[in-house]
Amino acid sequence: MIQQFVTCFVILLTCQLVLAQPVLPSPPPKRNTLPQKQVDQTQYNPQWYNEEGLTPDEAVNVAVYENCNRSVVNISTLGIRSERLFIQTTEEGNGSGSVLDKQGHILTNYHVIERAQQVSVTLYNEETYPAKLIGADPVNDIAVIKIDAKPEELYPLPLGDSSRLRVGMRVYALGNPFGLERTMSDGMISSLNRTLEVQRNWIIKAIIQIDASINPGNSGGPLLNTHGQLIGMNTAIASRVEQSAGIGFVIPVNLIKRVVPELIKHGRVIRGEIGITEVTVTDKGLRVSRLTREGPAARAGVRGPATVRRGPVIITDRSAADTIIALDQQPVASAAEFLGIIESKKPGDTVVLTLLREKKVVEIPIKLGGDPNGAGVDGI
Repeated sequence: MIQQFVTCFVILLTCQLVLAQPVLPSPPPKRNTLPQKQVDQTQYNPQWYNEEGLTPDEAVNVAVYENCNRSVVNISTLGIRSERLFIQTTEEGNGSGSVLDKQGHILTNYHVIERAQQVSVTLYNEETYPAKLIGADPVNDIAVIKIDAKPEELYPLPLGDSSRLRVGMRVYALGNPFGLERTMSDGMISSLNRTLEVQRNWIIKAIIQIDASINPGNSGGPLLNTHGQLIGMNTAIASRVEQSAGIGFVIPVNLIKRVVPELIKHGRVIRGEIGITEVTVTDKGLRVSRLTREGPAARAGVRGPATVRRGPVIITDRSAADTIIALDQQPVASAAEFLGIIESKKPGDTVVLTLLREKKVVEIPIKLGGDPNGAGVDGI
């Protein structure tokens, strides 16, 4: 009996203790929250910017434009084109140019002013001046015009060295595409030593290929390096629609430095004349088709086609003509290659012509003549 009483007492005591415990609220349900992304403070490093908030690349771009844009001019041309009998129409053109010196000489492409009867130049300050042609070299697509502007309005560009260029270098093309004055586009040198035919049988060597945007109106404008130096002149784009396709061609500044002084002094480039005015391409070389009478080649003994009279008929025997296979030990397989070697020669220079004559190889030294009429090698 006592044992049963003790058991009941223990049970009642346990119930009281349980009921005496405080009731705790249930914990709130867990929310599906995403962890906050840690912000990478390094991407906002103030050391990456200058005091104007520009990155190093942006600072170079801005410096090139601010230092050089006043050296770029807009060239407007007006010409007359004859379409049909007694019908003429005016032809307007637009291009770019670079200030060469404080005397007002402007560099541009020959094709920009080729057929122009009136040429005007607009400077950075929107002052417009009439321009006159000082000299032109059509075979290299280079021309120099001149304006009578105040020296303080002219900002000549420093000239660089195109022999030091490398593929991958950053470049800047300045000009007036579609008439939008002093527009700058940037890119890089895509290739070097390209060739570009600007006249029949005349090829410019060492052309620079770039991917900077060039459009109609950019012709004649400067190509600059990151130092703001002129390293070439924009001249052509490779596009069927005459708009930028990422392939532009530039005349190197070293060629410009060689040609411009002669244009300013003589109005043209004085080249040596060899007296061979026409050749025919054959599988053996360049067969001489026409010689200048009493010219340097004829006096040296180079043979052209023979003429044979048979009664009233005159027959031309082309097989009697010499075939040129090399010039100054350099093989030539086209008229362009032949002209390219002659282009660097001056009147009085001596060249050695290697010929195939009657199945024998002969060498003939030729002293080049002058170029009084601006013709000579251009006629091949």
